[in-house]
Amino acid sequence: MPCLHKCPKRTKSEELLFQEHVIKVALENGKRLGLEGDEDLKFLLTGGSLVKVRSGSWQKSRYYKLQEDCKTMWHNSKRAVRPKQTFAVEDIESLRKGRQSEGLQKYTPPSAEDRCFSIIFKEQNKCLDLMAASAEDAQRWVNGLQKVHSNINSLSRQKKSEHWIFNCMRKADKNEDNKMTLKEMKNFLQQINVEVDDAYAEELFNKCDESKSGTLEGSEIKHYYDLLTHREEVDVIFQKYARSDGQMSSQDLLNFLHSEQREQVDLGHAVTLINKHEVDETAKQRGHMTMDGFLMYMHHEDGAILNSAHSQVYQDMRQPLNQYYVSSSHNTYLTSDQLKGPSSTEAYIRALMKGCRCVELDCWDGANGEPVIYHGYTLTSKVLFRDVIKAIKDYAFKTSEYPVILSLENHCTLPQQKLMAHHMASILGEALVTKPLSNTMPTRFPSPEELKGKFLIKGKRLNKLDAVFSNNNSMEVDSVSEEDEASDTKENGEKAKPKKAKIKLAKELSDMVIYCKSVHFGGFEHAKESQAFYEMSSLKESKAFSLAESSGTAFLHHNMDKLTRIYPAGSRTDSSNYNPVPMWNVGCQIVALNFQTPCKEMDLNQGRFLVNGMCGYVLKPEFQRDLSSQMNPSSLTNGPWFKKKMFHVMVISAQQLPKVNKEKLNSIVDPLVRVEVCGVAADNASKETHHIENNGFNPMWNESFQFLVHVPELAMVRFLVEDHDLASHNDIIAQYCLPLTSVRNGYRHVPLLTKRGDVISSAGLFVHLMLLDAK
Repeated sequence: MPCLHKCPKRTKSEELLFQEHVIKVALENGKRLGLEGDEDLKFLLTGGSLVKVRSGSWQKSRYYKLQEDCKTMWHNSKRAVRPKQTFAVEDIESLRKGRQSEGLQKYTPPSAEDRCFSIIFKEQNKCLDLMAASAEDAQRWVNGLQKVHSNINSLSRQKKSEHWIFNCMRKADKNEDNKMTLKEMKNFLQQINVEVDDAYAEELFNKCDESKSGTLEGSEIKHYYDLLTHREEVDVIFQKYARSDGQMSSQDLLNFLHSEQREQVDLGHAVTLINKHEVDETAKQRGHMTMDGFLMYMHHEDGAILNSAHSQVYQDMRQPLNQYYVSSSHNTYLTSDQLKGPSSTEAYIRALMKGCRCVELDCWDGANGEPVIYHGYTLTSKVLFRDVIKAIKDYAFKTSEYPVILSLENHCTLPQQKLMAHHMASILGEALVTKPLSNTMPTRFPSPEELKGKFLIKGKRLNKLDAVFSNNNSMEVDSVSEEDEASDTKENGEKAKPKKAKIKLAKELSDMVIYCKSVHFGGFEHAKESQAFYEMSSLKESKAFSLAESSGTAFLHHNMDKLTRIYPAGSRTDSSNYNPVPMWNVGCQIVALNFQTPCKEMDLNQGRFLVNGMCGYVLKPEFQRDLSSQMNPSSLTNGPWFKKKMFHVMVISAQQLPKVNKEKLNSIVDPLVRVEVCGVAADNASKETHHIENNGFNPMWNESFQFLVHVPELAMVRFLVEDHDLASHNDIIAQYCLPLTSVRNGYRHVPLLTKRGDVISSAGLFVHLMLLDAK
């Protein structure tokens, strides 16, 4: 987070001039954000007192205000070390009006509902709980912050970059005189993550100091900015096609789109792009694109690596549910490790907001007759079952309208099971599926489209589903194995002894399980002969990987009819993850991962579900749904899946990479880029560039790689930017992952994400890509 520097004491007249300057800067930044004259912005810039709520006894008044950069919130603090603290508006994940956090629900009275709001941050597993003096003030704070947050996010990448650079310049202006000395310029270069030798810094400075005053100001700073941000690599491409008085005509642009981007578009599309991205009105009227307009196009979704059609729900959502990969979470309630980490409703909210469609609830008897959720027999904290269900109800369909599966791991006694059923019925209401959608016994799953806005319960059931359509309500059994996951089949096929005793199952809870009845896995033949389509098994990762290796085709066929859930081994006490790709390769739908753990496996999961509108459901390839398919990912043969491609990747440059160590101003990264293809075993490959010394601002590699891909429909591409370190492991700077089939050809910008999967607004990679049929 940015820190405020101490200013030298100013005289009254100097203070007046300074305040005028601050107002001017604020107005300029407000205008850049499209909020010129906005009353809510003025309210934030003025600021006011809010009560910060940490506990029942710690509730203290703090003064908050938006700084003049219009992107940083400041608040005072009683701490001697850091009396003034800030946080970036860009670091906000969401704002919640009312008592919508665990802290506010615990530590504030219901009467304060309309005065409360919470700020949820991206990177940290925490939120800022605040209480305003009145409901009107609370609404103004929320409105203002939402506007600024929304407008910052909707800025073009080019505008974000400009906004960020100019504010870095302002911070480097130590004496705040709106001028830059050579020393301040060097300080600025360190802030933007680039180190240059003194001779070059002085040469650049003198080139811009046309007045020879020893400082840069006004147009000289603008000249300096233009020199600094000049993109030579883009300029070369532009000049190749700009054959109309140094500009691109609509025909020139069309030639570029056909030759380089391999897009099958007409002249009308080129005209649309010019009207959309060109910043020079005169050029636009002539139907021309300038270099600035071309940069705007390259930085836009139109010039991004991801096929823009895939950023919406574009797949057929009317196929049976088991024909889709489903974004799925394991131990969803945890925010860190599974030995002593905290359990929280917040973890469910975060997973759901990231598009997760299957969440896990480990249910145990709690005090006062109320069931709780936590990781049994550990020191993880507990959260009330009813609070989790309420949070799920509130946030399930904010990111995606498609169904959410509640995977119950039930350890409760009968009375508390009945209470679980009561809470789900009363809180989820008609959205909870408690009977088949049709009036006759179903023979296959309903589709995600048919289940929009619905909740499915995955758990034990005491009888067959057809009992719903008969008058016979008797139970086949009254007890079940407490935990399927504790009694996996042995490697030789024999049934292992259950590790835990059977428990009684309440009829009320049993009756809520319709399409996802948990049963023990007894082998593929047993499942084919004895299991109904709605009976599904959960497999520990080791068992699942063994089956994928030894019986890939049988596993694939099993998943054409049934659902399969895979979960991490219990030995992963640090909440680490297994590789989900081999499980998707054999058609497993519910590949559950620890969402709370940033890692390569979660990058792949985010990439897999980045497409189809990030709705949490991705239709499996045809060869994983066709019963005649004989594909085996471990032993490839010819078939519809075998479509050999050569994937050409040229890593050209990067822009405005973040520092790894933000606390050290002189810490500059030495970036390298690793490109990985992850798919069937034959396609897994990784190649990397050399590293660039001391330049995170505009490093340039111009290195080319080739990848031979046999099954492109199962392949994922991951870009990893690392800070090279000879003495230890490289630190991860940023990453981005997407399916190979969603990659666009040509010159493309790759947006970059943090380790936790949040967008780094001004950073990016510039690459050239080509996916061609292999000979």
